[in-house]
Amino acid sequence: MDKKYTKIVTHYEDCLEKHGDTHLGVDWPNQEDVYKRYQVMLDIVKFDANTQPATLLDFGCGTAHLLEYAQKTGYDNLTYSGLDISPRFVGVAQKKFPQNHFYCVDVLEDKAAIPSFDYIVMNGVFTEKRELSFDEMWAYFTRLITIVYEKCNKGFAFNVMSKNVDWERDDLFHLSYDLLSDFLCKNLTRNHIIRNDYGLYEYTVYVLKK
Repeated sequence: MDKKYTKIVTHYEDCLEKHGDTHLGVDWPNQEDVYKRYQVMLDIVKFDANTQPATLLDFGCGTAHLLEYAQKTGYDNLTYSGLDISPRFVGVAQKKFPQNHFYCVDVLEDKAAIPSFDYIVMNGVFTEKRELSFDEMWAYFTRLITIVYEKCNKGFAFNVMSKNVDWERDDLFHLSYDLLSDFLCKNLTRNHIIRNDYGLYEYTVYVLKK
């Protein structure tokens, strides 16, 4: 597979250059909606009743805004690590949080570069496809979540754009429930939850390991 997905990375780096360490710097237009996404992502740990210490990898961490949110909202039982393919984002995140570990790696090239984690969250990794065709983005998406499934001990979460909208943007990754569920059931697990209850034109999926 060629690395057309790096065009997505370039787009986000351009946003960081233009807007700095803000929600606009990771191309989220509305801060209130960003907080909703963070809460929905972190809700995956509630399947442990939020009582046991757990390790969490923020995959596509950007400048670690999820960690800032987790610290403010009482997720003290999580040991946070971040991962981003972009050294620019990792550099900012590591400077802000020197006590946390950040990986700068493309797991499609070197999945052995990261250990396993209890939970992995992928907020915004698959919402934009930019210039990629749907088939190119689908191939990238399925390869990546297959690796992430291998690397999580308890489960992982990701969001994609809904197809239940008035119109679809060509630069976003609108994915039907049926296509997604068919892939998950045939290739990963039937044990997954689709959340479409937080008022945005997207949905979040929890893929769980028993």
